Amino acid sequence: MNFVMKAAMGGGPPDVGKMLGGEEKEEDPDAAKKEEERQEALRQQEEERKAKYAKMEAERESMRQGIRDKYGLKKREEAEAEAAAAAEETAAGSLTRPKKAVPAGCGDEEEEESIMDTVMKYLPGPLQDMLKK
Repeated sequence: MNFVMKAAMGGGPPDVGKMLGGEEKEEDPDAAKKEEERQEALRQQEEERKAKYAKMEAERESMRQGIRDKYGLKKREEAEAEAAAAAEETAAGSLTRPKKAVPAGCGDEEEEESIMDTVMKYLPGPLQDMLKK
C-alpha cells in the first residue's frame, strides 16, 4: 500500500503512473522522421565501413600478388585446383585406387627371356649346358 501512496504523491518510478491507469504520453510527431534519419545514418556508416575494408583488402591482395610474382608462387586456389586435377588424372579409369606400375620381372615373357639370358651369361659353362637342356 505504501507503494501506491508514493506513486500517488509523485514519488517512485515513472512507469507507476501508467500502471495505475494514469495518462499515457503521446508519441512525438517527429519520432518517425527521427527514426528514419537514424536508420539512414546507420546505413551510411555501414556502407562507409564496407568501402573502407574493401579498399584495405584490395591493397592486401596487391601486396600478396607482388610477393607471389617475386617468388614465383601460385594462388592457393590455383594450386589446389591443379592438385585435384592431377589426382583425378591418375585415377581416371580406376574404380578404387590408382594402379601401380608392374615391377620389372613380373609381366611380359620377353622381359623374362632377357632376364634369363642375362643370368646365363654369368653362369659357368657346364651349368649353362644343363639349364639349356
